[in-house]
Formats: sequence, structure tokens, C-alpha cells
Amino acid sequence: MPPATAVDVHAHYLGVDLSDVTDCDHDAPRLVVDTDEGGRIMLGDKIFRVVQRELWDVDERLRRMDEASLSHQVISPVPVVMEHAWRADAEPGYAGRVNDSIAAACNRSGGRLRGLGCLPLADAEEAVAELSRCLKLGLRGIEIGTRIGDFDLDSPELDPLWAACDRLGAAIFVHPVFGGQGVVRRSGQPFDLGLGMLADTAIAASALVFGGVLERYPHLRVALAHGCGAFPWAYPRLRTAAAMHSVGDPAVWDRLVRRLYADTLVFDDEHLRLLVHRFGVNRLVLGSDAPFFPDQMRKSMASIDKARKSGVLPAEAGPYALAINALEFLGLMDEM
Repeated sequence: MPPATAVDVHAHYLGVDLSDVTDCDHDAPRLVVDTDEGGRIMLGDKIFRVVQRELWDVDERLRRMDEASLSHQVISPVPVVMEHAWRADAEPGYAGRVNDSIAAACNRSGGRLRGLGCLPLADAEEAVAELSRCLKLGLRGIEIGTRIGDFDLDSPELDPLWAACDRLGAAIFVHPVFGGQGVVRRSGQPFDLGLGMLADTAIAASALVFGGVLERYPHLRVALAHGCGAFPWAYPRLRTAAAMHSVGDPAVWDRLVRRLYADTLVFDDEHLRLLVHRFGVNRLVLGSDAPFFPDQMRKSMASIDKARKSGVLPAEAGPYALAINALEFLGLMDEM
């Protein structure tokens, strides 16, 4: 692995080698490349999203990383792909093909890309088997949603997943699902993206902390996208409410919160101050959501520099320190 000086843990990938999946699974997300520069993610016959070449072209991605001074990036499935993989009616083997595609992209990157996979979570036994295979492929763990189907993250039905991740040392990246739809009472934009995703992520973090997941599985390494959503702001009120109405130890909750990793993609440098306060500087990891926000790799790197200069972040919280955090999250410290 080349020396890690700046690691982006929140980026997505969809390969052209999945373009034929709808031969057997009409609803499966697939990539259609229209021009040298762009393409479309299709859901059946409907356009889900117009995308740029950086999504599937490893050389183009590495070029953009160079422009942003990123040494490494962690690629995970486009969330709609991850969500399809856990459906009971998905084509058998779909998650495996996604994971093979991500592993192949990492192998083409000269060690600069690391991958997270997805799982067929409708069947616990198949999911655990695919998790083990992911790690054998060289992927560092998995991306999961803030909800999995109808289950919140502290649902007993997910205990086999947590137990396997705890046992195997798999990193877990939690990403909002359904574009934030259905979480707040207003639908559409800007409410789904602007509020729904943040609320959904806060519910997921609350389930991990107050639902006992982190306490039951002490070796889990979990990072949450978009600065852990609204959870850093909501935690004091959640803690107060839990102490009033639950049986539990607030000191334990505080300790569990500081086991979570949060990415820096918050769109306002001042918000980074609270992330340090809530989680600790050793739990911040760089995030860009590349390639879905224009030029965000460069902007995410610039925000760290600006926040340090303004005093929002401590001086020691530079890209290299955040890279160390990312390697710890991924279980890669032995490759330093």
C-alpha cells in the first residue's frame, strides 16, 4: 500500500461490468455509458441519476484524487445498489457481483483504492457467507443503510450481522437510504436530502448507542456518513431522555458515542468543531461523497486546511491525522 497521507472514506463506485445485470433482474441498478464523459444509472427503464465518468473510470478517479492531493480513497456501492442487494427478490448472487466489481476496481488502482462491499441481507446465513467472501477478496468491510428494509439497526434480526462483523473485524460504513425519503413530514427536495438524510443517520446512530449494539459487540468499528447526521447535535437531548425513561448508564453511552467515526462532509466548517467535541479528534475521517457533489474531493481537503487555520479544528487534525483515523477504521494500521 502506498503511504497514506490523505484518505477519503466516503466515495462511491459503479462499474461498467455490472451493465448486464438486468438480463436476469430487470429492476437492478445498472450503468449506461452514453458519452466519453457521462452516463446514467438506470432502474429498470427509468433514469435514476445522470453521472460522470469518475464514477466508473478508475484512471479518471485517480486523476481527480491527484488534483485534490488525496493519496487514497475508500469506494463503496452507490447506495441504491446496496439497497437493491438486500432485497429478497434480488437476483441471487447480485451482491457478490457488486463486490467482485469493486474489488476489481481496487486491484486496478495500484493500491490507492480500498473497497467496502454490500450484502444480501434478506437472508442472514447468505449475508454472513458473503461478508466472509468480501474480506477474502480484499475488501475491508461493508456499507449498510441507516435502515435495512424494515429493520432499524438495533433490531434483533440484525444480530447475526453484528456478530459476524465483530468476529471478523469488518469495518462498517453507515449511509442514509432512500435519499432521506419518508423520515420527515415534508417530502421532496430540499427536505429529503437536506433534512431526511440527517434525521435518518441520527436514528441509526441512536440505535447503535441506546439500542445496545455497540455495547454487545465491543470490537465493531462503525463510521457514519455526513458527519453522523443530526446525531452530534441531538445527543445531549437523547441522553437526557434516555436517562429519564430508560435503564442505563449515561457514562456508558458517552463512551459508546466516542467509539463512532464520523466523516467531515458537513458543508460548513464550523460544524466540524462539534464533531471533535462529540466524538474526539481521533474519530474524524475525511469524506467527499465523490463523485456526486461537484469538485467535492478538493473542497473536502480544503475545508480541513481552512478549519485548522481558523481554529475550528485543532492544529493536529490535519489530513495525515485523519488518514491515521481512516486506517484504524479500516483495520489497516499494520500496513503503515
